[in-house]
Amino acid sequence: MKNKASVVVIGGGVVGCSIAYNLASQGISDVVLVEKSFLASGSTGRCGAGVRQQWGTKMNCLLAQKSMEILENMNDILHTKRDIELKQKGYLLLAYTEKEMNQFKKNVELQNSLGIASKIITPSQAREIVPYLNTEKLLGGAFYEKDGHANPFLVTNAYAQAAISLGAEVNTYTDVVSIKRNGSKIEGVQTNKGFISTDTVIDAAGGYSAEIGKMAGVDIPVYPQRHQILVTDPVDEVLGPMVMSFSYNIYCQQSPQGSFIMGYGDPNEPKDYNINSSWRFLEEMAEKAVWLLPPLKNLRVVRQWSGLYTMTEDRQPLICKADEAENFYMACGFSGHGFMIAPMVGKLISEMVLGKKLSIDIELNYKRFEKGELLFEPSVV
Repeated sequence: MKNKASVVVIGGGVVGCSIAYNLASQGISDVVLVEKSFLASGSTGRCGAGVRQQWGTKMNCLLAQKSMEILENMNDILHTKRDIELKQKGYLLLAYTEKEMNQFKKNVELQNSLGIASKIITPSQAREIVPYLNTEKLLGGAFYEKDGHANPFLVTNAYAQAAISLGAEVNTYTDVVSIKRNGSKIEGVQTNKGFISTDTVIDAAGGYSAEIGKMAGVDIPVYPQRHQILVTDPVDEVLGPMVMSFSYNIYCQQSPQGSFIMGYGDPNEPKDYNINSSWRFLEEMAEKAVWLLPPLKNLRVVRQWSGLYTMTEDRQPLICKADEAENFYMACGFSGHGFMIAPMVGKLISEMVLGKKLSIDIELNYKRFEKGELLFEPSVV
């Protein structure tokens, strides 16, 4: 392991690896990434892996849109031939209340203005897109055919290998013990494998981002929260798009291999590092899914797992530089949506570090919570 680096990236998920690649591609060849386990072992490898561009704020639409463009052209961008299993068969968003339907109409108007060709659909049109859909109580929805799904392990490793080819160093099973500061200046990162001298640190540690922040003397307003998912036996393809409802609180998709992957967010989940699976989730998830897509009752669940969402109060991430410590950056708090915008997050953080004009105008500073300037996104599950 190198004992000196221009930048140390903490966290080997898709966000950290995207950052490492983007920094290396901009000429910072002595980037060092440290990950306490294997790549994508945390939130990335445990996510639902959906990639959607249907959001309710301009910033999130652009983050997702530009990220999808990168995913669509990843082999050309990274100079690789890796199949990331990108499946673009759409996101079908379902509305069960008038308020939700009105919000979808506003969202679609915004999205269309940005070149995202989403559309409002009726219950009968939803049934045409997903023939097995239960349309009881359904008022309508929104659909965009270029949303989809990708393999988080393959995307993460594509970024990591591309970063390494440009001179970056990726160290797995390397735990950060402390961050050394002299006044407000960072002097290095102490790991279980040695000390790395650096004046720039990027916190992309997912559910453990707040702990890394404390090491640098930065109070990061995020907290971990369990999110559970299950997967079924694979069957022939019967479901093209991701089916999602914010009010019914569910997402369900069929992977390219044929398995159904589904989950929901429990509003009563405590703030902790618990990633154990529960029988209660299995029962409730099965009930929700079978009501929405009745043929799923014939499928067998083969596995369930949990991962950590890194939550913020307004469900929006922190992509910014700290005030308390010079050259300490944070890319965290994605609240379950980090995978789908990781390509642009990596680009934006690299631009911040290099002092360049940002590709997208974002306002995701961690001090917004102190100021009461929260940025609520109307379309989250």
